[in-house]
Amino acid sequence: MQQIERYFPELTERQKQQFAALDELYRTWNARINVISRKDIDALYEHHVLHSLGIAKAFPFIDGTKVMDLGTGGGFPGIPLAILTPGVHFHLVDSIGKKIRVCDEIIQALGLVNVTTEWTRVEKLQAKYDVTVSRAVAPIEELIRWSKPLSKRLICLKGTGEVKEGKGIEIKPLSNYFKEEFFQEKAVVSVVF
Repeated sequence: MQQIERYFPELTERQKQQFAALDELYRTWNARINVISRKDIDALYEHHVLHSLGIAKAFPFIDGTKVMDLGTGGGFPGIPLAILTPGVHFHLVDSIGKKIRVCDEIIQALGLVNVTTEWTRVEKLQAKYDVTVSRAVAPIEELIRWSKPLSKRLICLKGTGEVKEGKGIEIKPLSNYFKEEFFQEKAVVSVVF
């Protein structure tokens, strides 16, 4: 939690409380349904929450933006981003119902009003979004194929060597924003369609 406050010192008290509540919520739900690797739960804030927030450090959202979290799993990156940017609407999508159930419970417990969820495959979505975000779901080519019909831009978390810059593709290493060793080989990739 201290890492979150160090890198995001402008948090309100409500946001601090919401971020602080994530530890107990994810530990409780992870004991029932494996949404985070059990060996990684102790690194929740660094490996999952702060990693997710890297998207907002590299490419900040403006209020009113509609964002789809493609393959949200246990709510990453969508839930941390929703806490950080309450003026942005997030729609969390996953094809596994029990993961969406965990997201729903965490969203309700945190009192987040800027997040909706949907249990479906991305190919079945009809809605349009400003941005698609994703973390640890699929190779960039698949993410582009799924995102392009639904949004104007894809922003995803990848390893620094996974994607090459090119037309419409911008890569920002997370080590530009976060000092921890975990982020040395990680990047935020933006693809504008």
